Amino acid sequence: MPIEKVQKRDGRIVDFDQRLITDAIHRAFIAAQQPDRKRVKKLSDRVVRALERKFRNRVPSVEQIQDTVVQVLQRSGYPEIAREYQRYRKQKAELRRLRHQFGLDAEPKLTANALEVLRRRYLRRDERGKIVETPAQLFSRVAKAIASVERRYGQKPQPLYERFFRVLSRLEFLPNSPTLFNAGTPLGQLSACFVLPVEDSLTSIFDTVKHTALIEQTGGGVGFSFSRLRPAGDVVRSTSGVASGPLSFMRVFDTVTDVIKAGGKRRGAMMGVLSIDHPDVEQFITAKSDPQNLTNFNLSVAVTDRFMRAVLRGSTHSLVNPRTGRTVRRVQARKLWNLIVRSAWRTGDPGLLFIDEINRHNPTPALGRIEATNPCGEIPLLPYESCNLGSINLSRMAAPVRDGWELDWDKLRETVRLGAHFLDNVIDANRYPLPQIERATRATRKIGLGVMGWAELLIKLGIPYDSPQAVRLASRLMRFVSRHARERSRELGEERGSFPAFSQSRWASRFSALRNATVTAIAPTGSISIIAGCSSGIEPLFAVVFMRRVLDGSRLLEINPLFELTAKRRGFYSAELLRRIARRGSIRGVREIPSDVQELFATALDIDSKWHVRMQAAFQRYTDNAVSKTINLPPDAAPSDVERAFMLAWRLKCKGITVYRYGSKPQQVLYVGGPGYLEAEAEYAGGCMTGTCPFPG
Repeated sequence: MPIEKVQKRDGRIVDFDQRLITDAIHRAFIAAQQPDRKRVKKLSDRVVRALERKFRNRVPSVEQIQDTVVQVLQRSGYPEIAREYQRYRKQKAELRRLRHQFGLDAEPKLTANALEVLRRRYLRRDERGKIVETPAQLFSRVAKAIASVERRYGQKPQPLYERFFRVLSRLEFLPNSPTLFNAGTPLGQLSACFVLPVEDSLTSIFDTVKHTALIEQTGGGVGFSFSRLRPAGDVVRSTSGVASGPLSFMRVFDTVTDVIKAGGKRRGAMMGVLSIDHPDVEQFITAKSDPQNLTNFNLSVAVTDRFMRAVLRGSTHSLVNPRTGRTVRRVQARKLWNLIVRSAWRTGDPGLLFIDEINRHNPTPALGRIEATNPCGEIPLLPYESCNLGSINLSRMAAPVRDGWELDWDKLRETVRLGAHFLDNVIDANRYPLPQIERATRATRKIGLGVMGWAELLIKLGIPYDSPQAVRLASRLMRFVSRHARERSRELGEERGSFPAFSQSRWASRFSALRNATVTAIAPTGSISIIAGCSSGIEPLFAVVFMRRVLDGSRLLEINPLFELTAKRRGFYSAELLRRIARRGSIRGVREIPSDVQELFATALDIDSKWHVRMQAAFQRYTDNAVSKTINLPPDAAPSDVERAFMLAWRLKCKGITVYRYGSKPQQVLYVGGPGYLEAEAEYAGGCMTGTCPFPG
């Protein structure tokens, strides 16, 4: 007799559907990189016949069906496919066990990838390495530590603790990784972003090396400007010797970071900045042409408006010795520009910092000129400043309505206000690695509230990423976030006092009080977006279907859940379709997928660079700090495409830009591997998706 019913694990009896067996076997074939549609269907039919023989007049369970699949695969001469099927089955079983162990039947709704990242890097362990907290307990620990600050201001922590825990456990807002690592622990260092000074003396340089090690040991990342160092070959009067230049000292920082490994929690990372005026700028621009060189650094050239105008005019540019202030030589600006463009095209480095635009928006110019940013470029800081970041999960700010979804502006406003309050409390709860950092940070109390899950929000609203409508919504949304974050900062300033440098700031003429010199930033949100189960920052989807390489070396087929839901609802879902998409990474041009779906699920490499830049500029317009975003280019992009993106970013008043041509780095977060499947390293997937920022989240 044919099999008509199946018993689910929760005891429910549901209709038997052979397509589920076919899809599961097909996924195992894909994971083994042996896709064969005809063999899959034959094997699926064999499984059904075996079930009919074994369970005549009985209802088989899901587990019994899966056991039968394994037996049929082994008997049919496909032991490798059977192993892949079993691996996937074990992964799902482990996820169910963890969800039960951690009490995750309700909130938070964590994915398998989120649980893996939490287990490896975030959940506390005892001295023997055993995990001693659940995800819910992690969120409770963090909420309690940050809410406890209320006592300093005569308030009861409990009401705020409950609100903090609610948004964390619902994955509506998450702070940067060091806050999740260290809040409520003896270490207590909660900031992700730092900038340290590098002055032109051996003492200053090696003091900064030591301070970098202390910061990275706690999970922070550091940016530096090396522009004050005298160039290679310059005189050193104290020893009658010759200076080795900025690049030689950058290698010292790189080696130290290799040793520290950012507190064992994640890879260390640094941003190295050099002025376009520095005599060693050509060597800096090409420093990463060797992929083994400066592997812990992102590099950015600080370009001025004067230089950009010289490029457009075709005039010369002065290179100035920072020790003497004298011009040592003049070069053709266009020649220097072409070197930057070609290097970025080849390797993804350097990026550009539009340093004049950054300082036009410096909220405290009386305290000094900004020369550097954090490792991913979203936080321009003065020397010794740090900043705390947090991101709102926009995919959870959409509310279902009768004919789809709409943005819940009321929920977004309340989440923004709570996030701003949370991040301000972090400044008080923080344990700073250096007294200089504590003084500088408290003087300006900078915070960076941003967003993630932008791609999912657009998909839910039915808006293609590469469209004028999406760019307009980006401006409207970020203006809304900025206005309400600033309003909450004003209220906190009136209640608790403004940041100490307020009277010297640009804000003093516009506000009676303000708690924070900056309130907004768009971070890459690598690891925290995995935890939240959403896309990173304001990036588009990198892929709709891809293969994820997991820790034991096996591969799992990953499908964007919104695409899977759409495909099933509109009737074009099949395992064969998933295989084809996984091979190409994009659904553009797949004939059985409706054109509106192809437009809606555009991936990073589908989207023309001008839309990437316009999206960045739209968010930047209403962002105090800066926007971390990768301008993705396909592998066949030309250097002229890089130049076009650079120029557009400058004209649209971005504060910086990173352009990455797919395949130009030897290691990426997502890449085409084997016979053409898109794969992702489990630890870093969802971060700065192209791998240009080694410090996600």
